[in-house]
Amino acid sequence: MDVKEFNQSVDLYSDAIYRFVVKNLKDSEKARDVVQDCFEKLWKRHTEVNYQKVKSYLFTSAYHTLIDQIRRDKKLASMDQVDVQAMSYETGYSDLNELLHKAVSQLPESQRMVVMMRDYEGYSYQEISEITGLSEAQVKVYIFRARVYLKNYIGQIESVI
Repeated sequence: MDVKEFNQSVDLYSDAIYRFVVKNLKDSEKARDVVQDCFEKLWKRHTEVNYQKVKSYLFTSAYHTLIDQIRRDKKLASMDQVDVQAMSYETGYSDLNELLHKAVSQLPESQRMVVMMRDYEGYSYQEISEITGLSEAQVKVYIFRARVYLKNYIGQIESVI
């Protein structure tokens, strides 16, 4: 891959990678850092990466960098970062979108990643499999389990409202 193709890949894929990462991290600054790290890794290996496979390389790199970031954040969590309001009990929900985001955030990492790639970003099972390194069958299982959980979670909340 040459400089021109690298620049084209930045133009083509940076926004999609950013959306994917920010949906999972919910922090725009960290998401920008992850995107920048992905393109830095690509630049370091630009002579080895085939331009036809650059999208897969970038999303795989973003996925792994995202997982690393989440693990680092879990280790660094302290009481100063605890959101007291999020831990308090509310009697009513005013926004279904907020409810859905809360439900998605409670999914295990692997299920949340694949369901967001499939439902938010529109990737095929095969593309998700290539990005995450999971088999297509495992991707389908994770998506199924995540959707069942979300359906049950939202159904339980509706009975309370």
